Amino acid sequence: MAGLGDEFRAAREARHLSLSDVSEQLHIRSLYLQSIEREEWGSIGAAVYVRGFIRAYARFLGIDPERAIAEFNASRPAVDPATRYAVSPAPSPAGLRAPAAASRPSPWLMIAALVALGLVAFVGYNYFEVQTNNRPAPNAVATATSAPALAENGSDDQASPTPAGSLAPSLAVTPAAVPSPTPAPTPTLAPSRTIEVRLTDRSWLRVDVDGAKALEGIFPAGTRKEFHGRSAYVRAGNAGGVVVVVNGKDEGTMGHSGDVVERTFALAQE
Repeated sequence: MAGLGDEFRAAREARHLSLSDVSEQLHIRSLYLQSIEREEWGSIGAAVYVRGFIRAYARFLGIDPERAIAEFNASRPAVDPATRYAVSPAPSPAGLRAPAAASRPSPWLMIAALVALGLVAFVGYNYFEVQTNNRPAPNAVATATSAPALAENGSDDQASPTPAGSLAPSLAVTPAAVPSPTPAPTPTLAPSRTIEVRLTDRSWLRVDVDGAKALEGIFPAGTRKEFHGRSAYVRAGNAGGVVVVVNGKDEGTMGHSGDVVERTFALAQE
């Protein structure tokens, strides 16, 4: 009984197509197509990518993709439940490696950051103390009084009555009100000409904006990327885990889990 790989090879040869011909039309490297025909699944990588390539190759050759996926699942060995959900690193369709994990920050850098933070706190505290000590009393009142005039008849114990209006008006001193700084308005970006890509599952992803490549690689679930332009081309290796939002409108997932899907979105609004 012919295996799954032999069935793919026979269907391709019946169409008089080479691996290079199929690779150009499906945008899948001929190395992966050859691995499918030889049933060398380990050369492709994780099972989710194998299923996606099998489904795309089967549809191209006119083979039932669901039956092909079922035969692939049946041919796989039993997986230990403790490791069945482990995700092994797999090459992207373009043959790129996933970005290396970020290195731990230098301890000297952390020490310098702590010293800078302490210096800022010290300067802020001193500035607050100076402002508090130099603030004038809120109700300082200056008053002036006139001395009583002595009687001109020479009597030491008799003083003339104080004339009306001899007291100077009180001068109330109040601190000037300091206007609080008005925060600068935060500019808001209109949702037009914007595309946002959200990953709900691990997937290989490529994004071209206005004909130029803006992003390519394997990204984990939870990744959110935003781009701006007039048009965008998006290609996903696991379409069921990729959600696209265009000009603020949620377009939903790009396809089924494991599918390799490419779409072009118009971002410019008339």
